[in-house]
Amino acid sequence: MNCDRTKLAIRESWPAIIRREFLRQSGLGLGAVALAELLAERSATALAAAKPIAADPFAARPSHFAARAKHVIYLHMVGAPSQLDLFDDKPALRAHHGEPCPQEFIEGKRFAFLRGHPRLLGSPFAFAQHGAAGHELSELWPHLATVADELVVIKTIHTEEFNHGPAQLFLQTGFGRLGRPGLGAWVTYGLGSETRDLPAFVVLITGLMAGAGSSLWSSGFLPSVHQGVQFRSSGDPVLFLNNPPGQSRDDRRRVLDTLAALNREKLADAGDPEIATRIEQYEMAFRMQTAVPDLMDLSSETRQTLEMYGAAPGQASFANNCLLARRLVERGVRIVQLYDEGWDHHSNIATGLPNKCQQVDRPIAALIRDLRHRGLLDETLVVWGGEFGRTPMLQTDSGDGTSTKAGRDHHKDAFTMWLAGGGTRGGITVGRTDDLGYSIAENPVHVHDLNATILHLLGIDHERLTYKYQGRDFRLTDVHGRVVREVLS
Repeated sequence: MNCDRTKLAIRESWPAIIRREFLRQSGLGLGAVALAELLAERSATALAAAKPIAADPFAARPSHFAARAKHVIYLHMVGAPSQLDLFDDKPALRAHHGEPCPQEFIEGKRFAFLRGHPRLLGSPFAFAQHGAAGHELSELWPHLATVADELVVIKTIHTEEFNHGPAQLFLQTGFGRLGRPGLGAWVTYGLGSETRDLPAFVVLITGLMAGAGSSLWSSGFLPSVHQGVQFRSSGDPVLFLNNPPGQSRDDRRRVLDTLAALNREKLADAGDPEIATRIEQYEMAFRMQTAVPDLMDLSSETRQTLEMYGAAPGQASFANNCLLARRLVERGVRIVQLYDEGWDHHSNIATGLPNKCQQVDRPIAALIRDLRHRGLLDETLVVWGGEFGRTPMLQTDSGDGTSTKAGRDHHKDAFTMWLAGGGTRGGITVGRTDDLGYSIAENPVHVHDLNATILHLLGIDHERLTYKYQGRDFRLTDVHGRVVREVLS
């Protein structure tokens, strides 16, 4: 009986308890609703204020500080060139050629293909010093040697990845997995475009596409307007750029005007920047119908210029792409990336590497010389390199250190890249590797440091160039990176 009375008393008290709890909770809830409404109003005001910017995602934007460079031409040698046979001469490695490598080279280390206890491989190529600063260059660079004083050679680049696809992603996006924006996307996100008739970010490819594919020039989680645009070297430069059969340019203009009007209504209603991107990309494609054919027509170049590059109108080649890169920056394109495949020399380095250098040596030197002659080099940063380097150890089936099929495995801990123009101090070398070219002896430069330096030369503070995604701020250099001050002029 007492138990039943207690239960009845509790039930009778529920309405009062519930009312008090409701009032207490609803006080907080109503306050939260009011705050949400206030924030929504402020957000709407901010969105309205931002619409002029959203309506023109290609608009040029101010840099964080005075820029030394306006443009970048990035020469990515896909497959990873051997720094020990091109830029980092090691007489001691030649002297110990064929001997087992030091134990510490392999103990606790991971390699892509090396197994057992490999032998050392000295370079079969002669080196000489060039330019006033005495850059060490292999005999495989006879043309590049003529512009040695323009180069800043960094011998101590290191990365986190030792397989091609992840290392290419790490170099270009700052992360060894898919999904992040590439360097070019970050640059155009930070600076916008200087041209109305061409994309701000253009990609040119010779050979097969890199292992990481189009993710290397992806916009990732940035607005899609910052995606790189691949120009093809033969056929239509950009797919679907031409009007369909039977449709005139005036017909195309009327369709785009009607479509743009509908998209602007949707933009005003939703405020989605991707709608503004769509409007501008349609307009860009329309303007490119005139601009791109003129750009790609190399026959307008002088005979002397074509010979200097080794270019031939109508053909697909790295030489043509170097000349196109110069024409692109002349027209205001912000960043041009050239990918050249075929540098993965696990074997036959004695024949394969000379063949590749012969394809790129003359056009690279011509590009630097041409930019200088036209007054463009001081405002155009040229970057050369691969996704990692090569080991001083021999990779071959014979294992005796004498095979003519000898090659080198992947090496992430020390390799060479170089810069030219764009506010750099030409004629200097940064960093030094040990006597066998395996480890960094002084002044290491991480890939994040390299990217921080590229952004700095463009007037961008790499720590301030961020984008909020999935609840946190991201940047090209992750949470690392320093500007390599030694390379600055």
